[in-house]
Amino acid sequence: MILPSPGVESEYDRKSELKAFDASKSGVKGLVDGGMTKIPLMFIHPHYNPDAKSGSVVSQFRVPLIDLDGVNEIATLRAKIIDQVREACENWGFLQVVNHGIPASVLEEMLGGIRGFHEPDTQMKKEFYTRDFKEKVSFVSNFDLFQATAATWKDSLSWAVAPNPPHPTELPAVCRDIVMEYSKQVKRLGYTLFELLSEALGLHVNHLKDMECAEMMFHAGHYYPPCPEPELTLGARRHTDSGFLTVLLQDQVGGLQVLHQNQWIDASPMPGALVINVGDSLQVITNDRFKSIEHRVLVNSESSRVSVASAFGTTLFPSSKLYSPIKELLSQENPPKYKEATLQTHVAYLRGKRV
Repeated sequence: MILPSPGVESEYDRKSELKAFDASKSGVKGLVDGGMTKIPLMFIHPHYNPDAKSGSVVSQFRVPLIDLDGVNEIATLRAKIIDQVREACENWGFLQVVNHGIPASVLEEMLGGIRGFHEPDTQMKKEFYTRDFKEKVSFVSNFDLFQATAATWKDSLSWAVAPNPPHPTELPAVCRDIVMEYSKQVKRLGYTLFELLSEALGLHVNHLKDMECAEMMFHAGHYYPPCPEPELTLGARRHTDSGFLTVLLQDQVGGLQVLHQNQWIDASPMPGALVINVGDSLQVITNDRFKSIEHRVLVNSESSRVSVASAFGTTLFPSSKLYSPIKELLSQENPPKYKEATLQTHVAYLRGKRV
């Protein structure tokens, strides 16, 4: 298959293909249900190298795993956990946590609820399909469908939790109860994580919470259908998260990879574990001490994948609030690397540097 060359008029009408896909309101799952055996051109990533995956060469690397059991009960254990969190955020920008307080039954039910929304016929999903992200609940395929150079193999059900949560009746009935319960539990975990992060920075336990880092929360329940040509596309292209912190629940299929020391490392699923990663906004206010790291999601031809990303802080909802590096972290030896600006400005600057 010959792809249109950059700067050359496309050999096919890409805009019409995008519009037709969006108008179907059926997402990528709708293509798969239609019996498609070749993926449309709009999904092909010309610069994706399927051979640049993690493998035996980098098998010595593992995303740090931290056990939070007893973190609020034993002072010496808490100090050890804080050290582990500090090291992971400085060197990886990613970690996995177990014994985080959310029951395994809630995690499984949440994954089942998101799968239950995405997998049935499309009629129910179409009622939620919208690109108006001011809506409190939305179903869409590819948030940036009309801006990205290539689409990704993923559909998403999204909802804001804080500060203005949807009314329960606005959520899909198939996952309504578990979405409400999971959102409540993740918010509680988020408070604990921001306490640990504050202490890992040598700050007062409530410093990041007092900065309102946990006051805006947005969830996305992603669904990655089986792909007939997984070597040509991605479930999520390489990117960083814009907010302060993301809590990710993933099923056991796998596919998430983290860029570490210029190698793609599998963030292999572990039963009962949650993946935590630093976002661009946290990197800014810590003056680059905690790193926001690029990651991506691969797809496969055999299995669908489900994940739920819970973002604390997001630039999806623009704010005029200004942020700069925390003054307690600065010194003559460590001057501020960022001027006071909105998070949108900071994130745009960071992403411009990474291009």
